[in-house]
Amino acid sequence: MKNLVFIVTCTLVAGSCFAQARSFFNVLSYGARADGRTMNTRAIQKAIDAASDHGGGMVLVPAGRWVTGVLRLRSNVDLRLAENAVLLGSARRMDYGPGSASALIVADSQQNIAITGRGTIDGQGPLLIKDIYRMLEAGTLQDEEWKTYNPWHQMRPEERNRPKLIEIRHCQGVVVKGITIRDGLCWIQNYKSCSDITIDSIQVISNVMWNNDGIDLVDCRKVRVTHSFINADDDGICLKSEDAQGRCEDIYIADCTIRSSASALKLGTVSHGAFSNIRVRDLKIYDTYRSAIALETVDGATLEDIDIRNITATNTGNAIFLRLGRRNRRAPAGKLRRVYIGNVHVEVPAGKPDKGYEMEGPPVDEPHNIFPASITGLPDHPVEDVTLEDITVIYPGGASKDTAYRCPDSLYLVPEREEAYPEFSMFGELPASGLFVRHAKGLRFKKVRFIYKREDFRPAFVLDDVSGLVIERN
Repeated sequence: MKNLVFIVTCTLVAGSCFAQARSFFNVLSYGARADGRTMNTRAIQKAIDAASDHGGGMVLVPAGRWVTGVLRLRSNVDLRLAENAVLLGSARRMDYGPGSASALIVADSQQNIAITGRGTIDGQGPLLIKDIYRMLEAGTLQDEEWKTYNPWHQMRPEERNRPKLIEIRHCQGVVVKGITIRDGLCWIQNYKSCSDITIDSIQVISNVMWNNDGIDLVDCRKVRVTHSFINADDDGICLKSEDAQGRCEDIYIADCTIRSSASALKLGTVSHGAFSNIRVRDLKIYDTYRSAIALETVDGATLEDIDIRNITATNTGNAIFLRLGRRNRRAPAGKLRRVYIGNVHVEVPAGKPDKGYEMEGPPVDEPHNIFPASITGLPDHPVEDVTLEDITVIYPGGASKDTAYRCPDSLYLVPEREEAYPEFSMFGELPASGLFVRHAKGLRFKKVRFIYKREDFRPAFVLDDVSGLVIERN
């Protein structure tokens, strides 16, 4: 048996012992070459398979530039990227499959898997998108959307033609730690129906293309996301529920820095199952186009028992957005309840917060003043039991009736839009400058402050169809 080094150790993967007798499998021993040109898919996969067949071990990718296509992680394998190791995703679209594009690194129904080290996974998005466009122009790749209108006024191939970088499905015991992930063309990391996940001390830097969510947790349980930096063109850290029988549950997010051309922290938009017991602590957010905090259930999910504390957001377009809608007409309306948000400081600019980034969020076409924070339900399905405590939002002020005007006496003109995509600008011009609330009950506001750099003609609060409201100054 070649190139095996045994050490006695115990590495904790999401609370369990990963392996006690660890073996190292160096990809060099399986024919891989770090010249930035050689396609190493087969060689790296051989190392992964050998490690798994041996009962587990560490697959070492040394320093260098290693080009690869799709890699499949297997149980009890730690893919370790050494410092200065760069795993380069192929810049050829067909290396991700002839149909829907596979992610670069995938795993399905495995246990105790890890991607660790100080190296980088680079999706080579700028080169890969050129190959995708070349194929689309030649008619060798089918795509119905790439030339259709979208809010960005740009060509955007369908998601199925743009590979994710990491996609982990139905796995238990997942660790992603220390690495840098950059320049993907779709969701950077997608964890679907997994449990016992630890994501720690990673960097995500990807502004190449839209739908570049930094981290997506879809119907996952027992998750910790800590000490990480996210700079993404789409949502920073996003929880979703695609399965009506699934749920995001027991999730802890803390000590992260996020920059986004969408929302920094989002629960939803996809929201079919449930979200519960979500705790968030100590986030720093900057240059973010949409909301610092967005909690959205529009497809029937129950979203409850959410505790968010210690959020600082600068140059961010919206502070807090809570929305209960009914986009999915085939399911009953969901529930949004038992939410605590405390110790939040947000500075909202007069201009576009992500202006100048490679891919900005889509501008709002209609004239508008600065949008307030909002909590909105439906007429017969209110948002329930929300506490906002120690909240400070600094607004630029300077609203003008010549730009847009919605009189507080004409609230019936504010559309319900129960089937619309949820985002902070969805209702158009609103009559409040600080917080707009509609269809809610059991609200408690304590030490909620709105500060304006210039005068704003709109009232700070506008509440419509609200019951059980308690406001405390101290």
